[in-house]
Amino acid sequence: MSEPTQKYSITLPRDIAEAARARGGRSGLSSYVATAVARQLERDQLNELIAVAEAEHGPITDEEIQAKRDLLLRAREEQNGSSAA
Repeated sequence: MSEPTQKYSITLPRDIAEAARARGGRSGLSSYVATAVARQLERDQLNELIAVAEAEHGPITDEEIQAKRDLLLRAREEQNGSSAA
């Protein structure tokens, strides 16, 4: 079951609205915008979580970030390799 909806009026630059409408396809502009806003809310929450963690444990170093990226890349490669077998 989908969430209840409510109609809102928002103002967007015309070029952005037209591009979003074109990408929305059959789902439409409202669905496209709702998905984009939901994604932004998730990013905002993640940034808040990072800020709390850094306040408690100190800032994340570039080396730590790269190590996690390398770990994710290896996991993806393993996953793709095992699914092809």
